[in-house]
Amino acid sequence: MNTNHLALIAAELQLNVKQVEAAATLLADGATVPFIARYRKEATGSLDEVAIAAIRDRLNQLETLDQRREAILESLQERALLTDDLKIRLVAADSMALLEDIYLPFRPKKRTRAAVAKERGLEALAKRIFTFQCANPDAEAAAFVNPELGVATSEEALAGARDIMAEWINEDRESRAAMREFWHRKTVFHSKVVRGKENEGVKYKDYFDWTESASAAPSHRVLALLRGESEGFLSVRLAPPQEEAITRLEFKFISRGNVNSRCAFHVRLALQDSYKRLLGPAMETEFRNAVKVRADIEAIRVFVENVRQLLLAPPLGRKNVLAVDPGFRTGCKLVCLDRQGKLLHHEVIYPQQQQQQQQGEANSTAAQKVKAAVEQYSIEYIAVGNGTAGRETEAFLRQIDFGNTIPIIMVNESGASIYSASEAARDEFPDHDVTVRGSVSIGRRLMDPLAELVKIDPKSIGVGQYQHDVDQDALKNSLDDTIMSCVNNVGVEVNTASKELLTYVSGLSPQLAENIVQYRNQNGPFDSRQQLRKVPRLGAKAYEQAAGFLRIRDARNILDASAVHPESYHIVENMAQSLACSVSDLVREEALRKRVDLPKYVSAVTGLPTLNDIMTELAKPGRDPRAQFEHVQFAEGINKLDDLKPGMRLQGVVTNVTAFGAFVDVGVHQDGLVHISQLADKFVKNPADVIKVQQKVMVTVLGVDVVRKRIALSLKTQAPAAK
Repeated sequence: MNTNHLALIAAELQLNVKQVEAAATLLADGATVPFIARYRKEATGSLDEVAIAAIRDRLNQLETLDQRREAILESLQERALLTDDLKIRLVAADSMALLEDIYLPFRPKKRTRAAVAKERGLEALAKRIFTFQCANPDAEAAAFVNPELGVATSEEALAGARDIMAEWINEDRESRAAMREFWHRKTVFHSKVVRGKENEGVKYKDYFDWTESASAAPSHRVLALLRGESEGFLSVRLAPPQEEAITRLEFKFISRGNVNSRCAFHVRLALQDSYKRLLGPAMETEFRNAVKVRADIEAIRVFVENVRQLLLAPPLGRKNVLAVDPGFRTGCKLVCLDRQGKLLHHEVIYPQQQQQQQQGEANSTAAQKVKAAVEQYSIEYIAVGNGTAGRETEAFLRQIDFGNTIPIIMVNESGASIYSASEAARDEFPDHDVTVRGSVSIGRRLMDPLAELVKIDPKSIGVGQYQHDVDQDALKNSLDDTIMSCVNNVGVEVNTASKELLTYVSGLSPQLAENIVQYRNQNGPFDSRQQLRKVPRLGAKAYEQAAGFLRIRDARNILDASAVHPESYHIVENMAQSLACSVSDLVREEALRKRVDLPKYVSAVTGLPTLNDIMTELAKPGRDPRAQFEHVQFAEGINKLDDLKPGMRLQGVVTNVTAFGAFVDVGVHQDGLVHISQLADKFVKNPADVIKVQQKVMVTVLGVDVVRKRIALSLKTQAPAAK
């Protein structure tokens, strides 16, 4: 383990070196971030998941830097170019940019203009001009005229010398560092509409003639500009003021005493050529990448936070649910699920017949089918997808007299169609079509959003901004971290979990998740965590990582339903023995738990952080950390865009949070935008600080654009005058 890396990371993250070393050691040993954060607090000094993930990611970055450094050293060694001084500088380089700057003069190149000039014997002339050692470059150039080498005139000799000087300037490490800093401060986005694309690219109209500081441009605007460019509607340039950049180079390469000399004339021409042809384009490429990376990081941060809120949305829990996927022409797909989410029944009803003369009869038949299903399967809740015909279907269901009140919940169905056509859905329901699978998904995501949404590509569940434009590997890694964090934070009931959900449990690979499901199907429900050891290929390491996050409801050992890790069972048993009671008594009776003297159980491997976690868990074993379920009741009679009027106060639910505001569903099939300036009565810098996905809110309608299908909303207590 590289101690320099550990010290660097500790300094960057303001942590103790021992904390970083402990986390790095555990990660190298195959431990997952959730496992380390939850069950190895003594080793890391109670580092949380964010800090542990930051250590892991920085270690990976430094390893990549080291690999590149080794490749460069090997290349230089093979070409006999590695000097002691060069090696010292390469070893000391602490960033990829600096490493590449040092290597640039030695990098194998294609046959450049400078290389051709050197072949023609012009390097000596270039050195004399560049170091201001000749009084009359024009006269000295005559000595380098050689038609046999392709230098026919003095001017050609001078032009070749300038090509060599231009390359030197481009490869000068200090110049590149200075230009990098200058570009960071001064670079501006310039975008223009591509000629002839004015009518096609209307969605980019705001950027048809746009100028903005690149360092200050928000993520969503950067990604919008780059998308407009990639789609061929915008021409985008990133550059600081060119003359100012060249002037800065002149200060470095032309001293005040030489500013009016003939050498300075040629050096100045070389500077201009170097910047326009070499250094400027190189900086633009580098800065484009840097700006894109920065925009990606912010967009990914917004997206994964939205996904986290969606995954951790309050679950309805184990209820008998009737789920409906609404439709006009093809009817509504109805399914009935038991409290474990098992499909019991499915059929199609037609409450929205187009022919007026059949309307009453069709509605009556549909209502009778719904009532029969509710009675037969003891339905406790009804879930309705919020897509096309959703509000109309909801209104139809509310007219049915069920004899008792059955809550009807609108469910965000984003991604249900993706799931219904997926391999996971085909494996689970091989004998049913996509309409049945989609309806099941709607019902199950009401019962437990986390368990159902892990089956769907997160990019398809309707949150985030520009997630298809960002670095897909970086996005996947962040999403995997987030989903794993959510799954392990909540815990997984091993006897009902799908293989997709089990895959995100700490220590479990897709194959191990499949093996657990197969073992369960062949041998019946697990009755203890210890039984997991019988699952094929689930070894001691995987068991250690996974066991604490897997729950077994109604297990013989009450601790198997909790987040207490099996490695700590003996501690709880010792506590119970000291109090002359059973473990079950300790769980049930708060008075007994208050008598536990925690310091007595501190050992070399178990400290107070773990003991406090154990006591918290014993108070509510297997508790679900998610909030209590509550549903939004959309306003009656407000079903479509035309029903909205400025000034209306409506209840809604947040569906997406972006850098520029939040989108809210008010029940009209089109989400409204609460601009960042309308999120609160105070200034808001980051929307995520004041609002979350799935949050229930009361909004004021500011304006409605029916043609463009846009709704402007406000969350301010004193909303501005409606438009």
